[in-house]
Amino acid sequence: MDIENIVVWVIIGITALISFKGFDNVYFFRKYDFHIGSIRAGEQFRMFTSAFLHADPMHLIFNMYTLYIFAPMVLDELGVINFLIIYFSSLICGNLLTLSIHKNDLHYRAIGASGAVMGVIYSAVLLDPDQKIYLFFILKMPLYVFGLGYLLYSIYGMKAKADNIGHTAHFGGAIGGLVFTLCKRPELFQTQTLVIGLLVVPIVILFFMARSGKI
Repeated sequence: MDIENIVVWVIIGITALISFKGFDNVYFFRKYDFHIGSIRAGEQFRMFTSAFLHADPMHLIFNMYTLYIFAPMVLDELGVINFLIIYFSSLICGNLLTLSIHKNDLHYRAIGASGAVMGVIYSAVLLDPDQKIYLFFILKMPLYVFGLGYLLYSIYGMKAKADNIGHTAHFGGAIGGLVFTLCKRPELFQTQTLVIGLLVVPIVILFFMARSGKI
C-alpha cells in the first residue's frame, strides 16, 4: 500500500474509532463536540475534535465514503502534504465560519468531518470537474454537479435544523478547499473560470441568507 492510501485510511480509521466511542458514550460525545457556549468559555479544542465525531453510523459512512472517493484525485494532483493541508485547514475554516454565524447561540452544537471533506471535494472538482463518479454505485454524475448539490443540500439542512450535523461547516470547508487549490494552481482561474463561478454561487447564497437573517 502506497503512502497516499495509507494517509486516507489513517484518517478514516481514527475518525471511525472516535465516532464509535461517541456513539456509546454520551459524556465523551458532549465533551468533544462543537458547542458554542463551551468554545466561547475557552474550550477551543472542540473546534478540532468535533470533526472526529458523527451523529450516527450513516453520517460517518457517508462522510468517510465521500472522502475515500475524492481524496485520490487531490493526492494524485497535489501530493500528500498539500492534501493534508487542505483537509485540516478546511476543517478549521468550516468551524470558524460556524462559530462566526452562530456565535450568539450559546446552545448551538454540531459534529462531523463534513467541512474537511467538503474542502477535499471542492479541490477535486476544481482539478477535474468533468470526471464522472458513481454515488454509492448507483447514480453517475460529474464532480461539479455533486459539489454543487452537496452545498445546496447544506443550505436546506441549515434552515431545517433537524440534526446535529455541521451543515454550516460545509461552506467554510468549501472556501478553504477552493482558496488553497487556487493558490497552488492559479492557472485554474483561466482554465476553469465557469466552474469556479458555479461553485461560488452556493457560497454567495449562504452569505446573503446570513446577512438577511434567514438562517
